[in-house]
Amino acid sequence: MSLRDFAAYLGVSDRTVSNWEGGGAGYQPRVESQAVLDTALARASDDAKARFATALGKTDAVAPAASRIEVDSHKFLPVFIGVQRAGRLRAHMAPSADDQWLDSSLARVDHPEAQDCVLYVFACGVAVFHLVQPHEPTALTDLAVWRYRSYASDLPWAREKLRDLLDEGHARVPNPEYVLSLYWLTAGPWTGNAYDTALRLLSTPSVLVDRGAPGGPVPLDGTVEESLLATGFDHPDIVSFGVRGVSTAYAGWSGVAYASHSRERSLSIDELVTCELTVQALWCFTRQIQQMIEDGRDPSMPEQYGWRFLRAACSRLTTARAQETAQHVLMREAIMKSSGLAERLRAAQDALRESAD
Repeated sequence: MSLRDFAAYLGVSDRTVSNWEGGGAGYQPRVESQAVLDTALARASDDAKARFATALGKTDAVAPAASRIEVDSHKFLPVFIGVQRAGRLRAHMAPSADDQWLDSSLARVDHPEAQDCVLYVFACGVAVFHLVQPHEPTALTDLAVWRYRSYASDLPWAREKLRDLLDEGHARVPNPEYVLSLYWLTAGPWTGNAYDTALRLLSTPSVLVDRGAPGGPVPLDGTVEESLLATGFDHPDIVSFGVRGVSTAYAGWSGVAYASHSRERSLSIDELVTCELTVQALWCFTRQIQQMIEDGRDPSMPEQYGWRFLRAACSRLTTARAQETAQHVLMREAIMKSSGLAERLRAAQDALRESAD
């Protein structure tokens, strides 16, 4: 690009780019300018990234191959319980410091199989169970089958746990409707393109499973996974947000898959979990509004969680913040796109506004 074209592409002035070039190798752009350049590099083509790395004399970090698969499964089970119930539970819980703009509290609860289980209760009326379950499957297909089969026990378990915590009759406690996952891959036997494909499959595990089998989900023929790893796998709903040499990451319709290649420079698991909790809570909140409409009722929420609340939430989740790194922006955009939350927030906002009028 010419200097002028590059400035227009970045959204900065010609003089700014001229100052960068004139300053030479020792020039250090302002923090805001660095963030703009980081984002542009992260969104560039693989060829452009490779040329950039070559020009700097750097080589990409390569994910180490291992003899086994090691992955931490993070499950999120959201359910709308209402503002009043949420207030009752939060009175006995510790405040969460993860995301102050979306007020929540947390408490650890026992789960029969999870290494760790934390219940987050949001002031807007949503409860989210976060289950952490490490696995060493012999193949990705085994992990996919476990994921779908465990639904049969996880969903009723969550409802029973809420019933006990709320001390209410079974019929009055709502059902969690779905489970979404985050897979943090720490080791795998693949190399090259197969490693990238493995992360794609983790983000969309349904392609490895027959979920309509009479006795419940069963694995597809083992050659399916082998074939996909050898030839590659893609889907238009899969969104990449990895940074070359730093991480491999994908968001799909079933959740997120992430592998860190540079611990110092990549996202942390806490950053991924915080983003997922926020998205899951608001997805569940908007689902409740949609359900009211489908039941033939005028949707309504307490005033503090009405359409203005949703407008603010949409702005926060779709607008980059000054303190955010390029990786944070890419992560949030990928998860928002694959979840369809932005559209749901706007639709729920319009519905509440019309109902208020």
